[in-house]
Amino acid sequence: MSTETQQITTIRSLTLAQLEELRANPKPTYSIDGQRVSWTEYIDSLQQTVDWCDRKLQGYEPFEFQSQGTT
Repeated sequence: MSTETQQITTIRSLTLAQLEELRANPKPTYSIDGQRVSWTEYIDSLQQTVDWCDRKLQGYEPFEFQSQGTT
């Protein structure tokens, strides 16, 4: 079973691949049978997913606190 960090990294990679494909082959927004398909909104959603992954992954990075004692 993969760790949460690996899962988030995989989600990020897959989402970036989708973004790359959509930017290489852009599609227009259209309506069919009363349903609207907005590729711009979809791309925005994918970018938000990448941003979310980045924030989550930053939380897993090692960190240290520096402090200085006084007497």
